[in-house]
Amino acid sequence: MATDKTALIIGASRGLGLALASEFSGRQYNVIATSRGSSSKLAELEAQCSGRVTTETVDVVDLESVTALYERLNGHKLDVLFVNAGVCKANELTPLQVDESDFLDMMLTNALSPMRIVEMFHNLVAENGVIAVMSSEIGSIENSAGFWELYSSSKAALNMLMKAFSQRHPQDSRALLLVAPGWVRTDMGGSNATLDISESIPLVVDMIEANFGVSGLRFTDRYNKAIPW
Repeated sequence: MATDKTALIIGASRGLGLALASEFSGRQYNVIATSRGSSSKLAELEAQCSGRVTTETVDVVDLESVTALYERLNGHKLDVLFVNAGVCKANELTPLQVDESDFLDMMLTNALSPMRIVEMFHNLVAENGVIAVMSSEIGSIENSAGFWELYSSSKAALNMLMKAFSQRHPQDSRALLLVAPGWVRTDMGGSNATLDISESIPLVVDMIEANFGVSGLRFTDRYNKAIPW
C-alpha cells in the first residue's frame, strides 16, 4: 500500500544505512538517502525503486555541507529522520595506545556530527514523527564490559548529547530514539558479528514505526526494549 510518509536516512551508502533505505522504500516510504560521495549500491537502489528513493550528497563532519543539505530540503515534511553515519577506528586499543586523531575522528563523526544534524533538521520532522540516531548496545555505561572501549565511548557521548537535547526540548512531541541494532555483520561490525543485516534492520524499522506519536527520549534495542544508560 502506498504511503505519503518520508524518511531521511543520513549515511546510506552501504551497510546498515543502505539497508534502512531499502527497508523503508520497501514499505512504500519516500526515502531521501545521503552519502558522502558516489555509491554504486545506493544508485542501484534508487534505480530500482520507481522514484521512491532520491539521493543527496552530504559530508556529516562538514557543517557547511550539512547546512547546504538543510537548505535544499527545507520545506520538506519528514516523518523519520535517521542519522546513521559513523566510523570505528582503533577498536582494540586503549586510551594510552590510540592515536589522538583516530579518537577525535570517532568523537566528531559518531557524537558531535549526528547531534548537529538533529539540532538542525528536527524542525522538519512531523510533530508525531521519529528522530533516531544509530547508537549501540556497547554505548551503555551500566552494561559496559570494556569491549571496543574507544568506539563505545563515542556512542556513550552520543547518548549524553541526545539526552541533553531532550532536556532542552521538554515539550517536544516527537520520539527521540537512540537505536541499538545489535552487533551486525557489516564492514564496520566485522565478520565476527552475531547478526546478519536481515536479522536486524527489519526489526529496527518495526521499532521505528511503533514509536510514531510516542514522545520522549528512549535508548532502545531493535525489539523496542529499553537499554540501561
